[in-house]
Amino acid sequence: MSGGADSAAAALLLTEAACEVIGIHMRLRESPDFDRQAQRAENISRILGIPYHQVDLQKEFESSVVDYFCREYQDGRTPNPCVACNRDIKFGLLLDKALSLGADYLATGHYARVERSRDGYRLLKAKDTGRDQSYFLYTLTQEKLGRVLFPLGEHSRDEAKQMAKQAGLPIATKSSQDICFISQKNYGAFLSQRFGTVPGEVVDTGGRRLGQHRGIAFYTIGQRHGLGLASGKPLYVIRMEPETNRIVLGPEEELYSRKLAARKLNWISGKAPREPVIAMARIRYKAKEAEAVLSFRNDSVDVHFARPQKAVTPGQAVVFYNNDEVLGGGIIHQMQK
Repeated sequence: MSGGADSAAAALLLTEAACEVIGIHMRLRESPDFDRQAQRAENISRILGIPYHQVDLQKEFESSVVDYFCREYQDGRTPNPCVACNRDIKFGLLLDKALSLGADYLATGHYARVERSRDGYRLLKAKDTGRDQSYFLYTLTQEKLGRVLFPLGEHSRDEAKQMAKQAGLPIATKSSQDICFISQKNYGAFLSQRFGTVPGEVVDTGGRRLGQHRGIAFYTIGQRHGLGLASGKPLYVIRMEPETNRIVLGPEEELYSRKLAARKLNWISGKAPREPVIAMARIRYKAKEAEAVLSFRNDSVDVHFARPQKAVTPGQAVVFYNNDEVLGGGIIHQMQK
């Protein structure tokens, strides 16, 4: 129970289905915003007539999500903290807590679907493809898929908000932000408070010095604005070189890659494919899926795209689909032209 419309609607649907429901709220940070979320979650539980529990996961969230987020930026990568949070916190520690309270399942407000088949569980996109969150859930295992429920998988976001409103539930009036621990997407201010930064050279793809950056943690692949340089033509961040503390800029055409390598893989079936596979790959949450051939090595996969992809970014997740089904995914390690 986050205090938002989605988890409220999910709880409402389960109570209407005569399930025995309890509400659990994760305490992740100390702030007025998190205080308000906890209060809403408690009020929603009271209105629904379900027991309310709060679990303090601040230390674990700091270690598994916030520290990870900062380390990745320090190393010149662009992380997706929601993937880490789902893996370690929501469907890790929170799932364990729910089971310890006697629950059979952990239900959340995610927009995705789980389907049982002869071969196990399948993770599918939500019916509302515009709201689909299956990209963030590729780390789920067969064991965990057997213990989770996504009541909103067959509903749209508008339907969820309307259900919660009609039930008189005190949900948040605005959507939650992408990264819950950074206000107003002010990454630079947050990162500068967490660690010191070392300025370094900005060069073009030929190695010619163009200027100085304020620390590689403040930049990401594909960035055009905020570079602090005057140029006669648009320049973009093509890559970061943490080993030399350099940022490389180039024209837009240099942003395109035909191949990437990914590590830290998870396959929903529990088994990695043995032969090359043709799949649709998504290189970031809001990117369009693109056809690719997946070639496997011991602990990594090479992804060869049929068409070059723009701004392939190390640290982001790449997720593989077969129509609506999530096959698995991993973390982008490097890209190639």
